Amino acid sequence: MKKRLLALCMLFPGLFAQKIIAQDHTQKAWWKEAVVYQIYPRSFKDSDGDGIGDLKGIISKLDYIKSLGVDVIWLNPIYSSPNDDNGYDISDYRNIMKEFGTMEDFDVLLKGMHERGIKLVMDLVVNHSSDEHEWFKQSRSSRTSPYRNYYHWWNAEKGNPPFRYSQFDVNHNAWRYDSLTNAYYLHFFSIKQPDLNWENPALRKEVYDIMKFWVNKGIDGFRMDAFQFVCKDTSFPAFPKGYEKDFIKYHAMVPPIHSYLQEMYREVYGKYNLMSVAEGAGRSFKDAHDLVDEDRHELDMAYAFEAVDLAKREGYSILQLKEVFTKWDSAFAQKGWLSIYLANHDQARMVSRFGNDSPPFRELSSKMLTTFILTMRGTPYYYNGDELGMTNIGFTRIDDYKDVQTKNEYKYQKSIGGDMQKFMADIQFGSRDNGRTPFQWDTSKNAGFSNGEPWLKVNPNYTIINAAAEEKDPNSCLNYFRKTILLRKQNKVLVYGKYEIVDRHNPKVYAYTRELNGKKLLIALNFTKENASFNTNIDLHKAKILLGNYVNCSTDKTLKPFEAVVYEIQ
Repeated sequence: MKKRLLALCMLFPGLFAQKIIAQDHTQKAWWKEAVVYQIYPRSFKDSDGDGIGDLKGIISKLDYIKSLGVDVIWLNPIYSSPNDDNGYDISDYRNIMKEFGTMEDFDVLLKGMHERGIKLVMDLVVNHSSDEHEWFKQSRSSRTSPYRNYYHWWNAEKGNPPFRYSQFDVNHNAWRYDSLTNAYYLHFFSIKQPDLNWENPALRKEVYDIMKFWVNKGIDGFRMDAFQFVCKDTSFPAFPKGYEKDFIKYHAMVPPIHSYLQEMYREVYGKYNLMSVAEGAGRSFKDAHDLVDEDRHELDMAYAFEAVDLAKREGYSILQLKEVFTKWDSAFAQKGWLSIYLANHDQARMVSRFGNDSPPFRELSSKMLTTFILTMRGTPYYYNGDELGMTNIGFTRIDDYKDVQTKNEYKYQKSIGGDMQKFMADIQFGSRDNGRTPFQWDTSKNAGFSNGEPWLKVNPNYTIINAAAEEKDPNSCLNYFRKTILLRKQNKVLVYGKYEIVDRHNPKVYAYTRELNGKKLLIALNFTKENASFNTNIDLHKAKILLGNYVNCSTDKTLKPFEAVVYEIQ
């Protein structure tokens, strides 16, 4: 039999190459079939009344999380941190932030998750550390310190370093002068987040040892924060003036990032059954494929920013959204794997950005977006609170914001005489703090999040939007989320099936089919608050309705406002 196959391969190499490639995206893996639920621990549930969510709070809600039907929890950083950027500035990678609890609490949490069949993915934040990490303390202590080369330094006698852009710095300058050794250190994010030097083999070994520490505790994978930025051209050439308008082009995927990822695979990922996902997919489809194609031995998947970046205060075109998701799916139709998401801790609320959070349409549009995320090809990522249809809080005072990026950008705009009215309107719609308000559990004080004063204000609409009320309502956003996850689990066509867009140029309806092994589903989504028709040669009267967000679903190719329907084609 093997000889016959070999002979056929030699006679028809192209045919067999196509077959091998075509099978790649349908090759089963647990992380392809999983639904990932992201928990922002600071805002999820407070157990001790200090106003800050903690590990015991998450432990107390594990049965709720299990009831959702999700498979994986992605937990934002819980390591020791001075909290300049809410835990993304790590001072000790092997310890737990005091506000969150202890390592014993973590062990109980992980055990409780695994007992319920839920896996844990942790944030790996190694583009930078905290300036309070012992490595940096040693690094800045002397130019001859063995830790000096753990970070990027530019000695002041060489003159001013070439400009590098920082998203979080109050002046957008990624170089910070440090008088102790008369040198500048690099920080792509806040001044308290110095960038690590991945050219240093000793640093890389430290990172792999940290990863093994957590893997040996039993975790199931890593989400790699800002990893596309870890490599720098350490000759620090001058970039063109204004390059920051497209800083990804200059900051991301600098060689030899793939060599380091392959080394990481050899040292860690290749030795365990882990899930790996990178924040950011590079500058091109080639970059993304180089990150995630299985034969590269680097990562399992990445998530791109292009789609979530469409949602601006002025609105976005449904045609743009369709085009972005369709072209990404097309680029990965035969090989590689991606993530599907519309919100996370770095975004404002999903329903406020991509749906309609006004009372008549909030629930409908939230369910429609849930349908979209859970019926597309790719691993779905769903942010805590979106299952309730939580909305932006809409702060009007800068003092209400806690996010370092928002507050520093406010100072920057004031310093340059920016349009502050426009800036305040923009952050009211798009600030990360919109997605970080405390989880709305019930109608009690502070939405049941905490008995103390919450670290960030609770959205006043918690008396209407909360988990307790939605548990009792079979038609709630929460229960629709559960139904949609169940539908995905019962229909592998929604995981591995081919995607094909329908009525591509329709400005209101996003419709597509998923097809696998003779089974075909049609998903039709109205992204507007008006009735909208779509064109298809499929006879919907002969189709079976598997799911819809209205009691009486459309069968005549005209969808009601924000209607979502999943049809099985007979």
